[in-house]
Amino acid sequence: MTGQVVRVEIDPDAAIATVDRRLFGGFVEHMGRGVYGGIVDPEHPTADAAGFRGDVIELVRELGVTTIRYPGGNFVSGFRWEDGVGPVPSRPARLNLAWHSAEPNTFGLDEFTRWLELVGGELMLAVNLGTRGIDAALELLEYANHPGGTALSELRRAHGRDDPYGVRMWCLGNEMDGPWQLGQMTPDEYGRIASRTAKAMRQLDPGLELVACGSSSADMPTFGKWERTVLQHAHDDVDYLSCHAYYEPIDGDLPSFLASGSAMDAFIRDVVAHADAVRDERGSSKTILLSFDEWNVWYQSRVPGTLPAGDDWPVNPPISEDDYTLADAVVVGDLLITLLGHADRVKSASLAQLVNVIAPIAAPAGAPAWRRTTFYPFSLTSRFGRGQSIPVRVASPSIETQQHGSVDAVRAAAVLDEDGVLSVFIVNRSVESAHRVEMSLVGGAGALLEATTLSDRDPWAANTADDPLRVVPAANDTAVLEGGSVRIELPPVSWTLVRVDRRSTISAEGCSL
Repeated sequence: MTGQVVRVEIDPDAAIATVDRRLFGGFVEHMGRGVYGGIVDPEHPTADAAGFRGDVIELVRELGVTTIRYPGGNFVSGFRWEDGVGPVPSRPARLNLAWHSAEPNTFGLDEFTRWLELVGGELMLAVNLGTRGIDAALELLEYANHPGGTALSELRRAHGRDDPYGVRMWCLGNEMDGPWQLGQMTPDEYGRIASRTAKAMRQLDPGLELVACGSSSADMPTFGKWERTVLQHAHDDVDYLSCHAYYEPIDGDLPSFLASGSAMDAFIRDVVAHADAVRDERGSSKTILLSFDEWNVWYQSRVPGTLPAGDDWPVNPPISEDDYTLADAVVVGDLLITLLGHADRVKSASLAQLVNVIAPIAAPAGAPAWRRTTFYPFSLTSRFGRGQSIPVRVASPSIETQQHGSVDAVRAAAVLDEDGVLSVFIVNRSVESAHRVEMSLVGGAGALLEATTLSDRDPWAANTADDPLRVVPAANDTAVLEGGSVRIELPPVSWTLVRVDRRSTISAEGCSL
């Protein structure tokens, strides 16, 4: 069924902000088979001398992740960083209380930094403010960033790394408002320790970028109060406030699930309002930025059935290895559209996680790694979302949802790169209706370079180990550039990329990537 015509207007000469490359970050936690079996598997046919899976490295490079947050997540609140450095045979095994598993510590900071060099990623490091505190944070910082001449910097050098790691971005704990978190705190308790830790770390390295914990989600009972209280203590000491949000369909409610981007948008606006209120109360000229350092589709309702329990403490149990659907991928694409629309305040974001666990990459034991459906909107947005985020005006019909009320059926974001190429990312959230989009480009356009759509007749279609190419992007042959405007048909439940060269005079129709 074809719905109403959707009119989109884009003025490439306007700009929201430069898109920070950190917006396309990832997240690696010691959870399930994310590290052991995912990143490192010495028995895998593609493993190198360090045990790193070569097939995973190739897909991570293709995915285009930039900054990668490590080592958690819930894991970090029991993290003893020194257990994961130095000679592997002498490292102690520990209990991973966050995920009721065993942690052999054969993969730690030194290994992760070597792996990051192979995938071209930047390290974003979290410190343990759950069971530890200022001393451990300073010791980790000295080990990682001090050039030499002290006990901990010389220890790093003895472990084979002469140059400092030079980690610039640090998370001050993780989800400290959560009752599931080791060392849960009140907002006053956390605000005070975050402020003290930040001040101490800056004495060692003044150029750090520091992230304070925001609420674990917008559904937390203390949301808002937590943000304001924490910043009343730490506003002048930190640069970012974190946001975390996960989405899944509730009771099969597909329309509400497809509108998850609207919930993320409201969440960001609320956090910005709380941060700015504290700034104004203090009479400060400093603006707190946002680090949306955990976001994804996550079927959290399924997690209890996959967690070990009792006396079972396995090393890398399979946890949250969902085969994502088309609908999941469209939601991920919509969430990226939301982040691009807030590029003025959201300067860092981390898709959680990277391999196997709620991840765009599946890495089965002994078999080739493959792309889940969510891989595609992320990789293409990371690849082409470079430059200036451009305002997009969309006149869209509405759809009704149980959870979010009335929302637009079609949403879009646009990015203009330094070569004059405009990339437009569009989702059709409608379950039933296709929509024809009339996209007007102020100032005109020269050539339609590419039009690619991710869709399927079945919104619950998934890529699986047996059929890893069921849902893949394909050329959208309906795209036409005429008179400075682009016309294109959007199937129901779809994500689309359109790229237009504003300078060229050669037209191409229905091109794919």
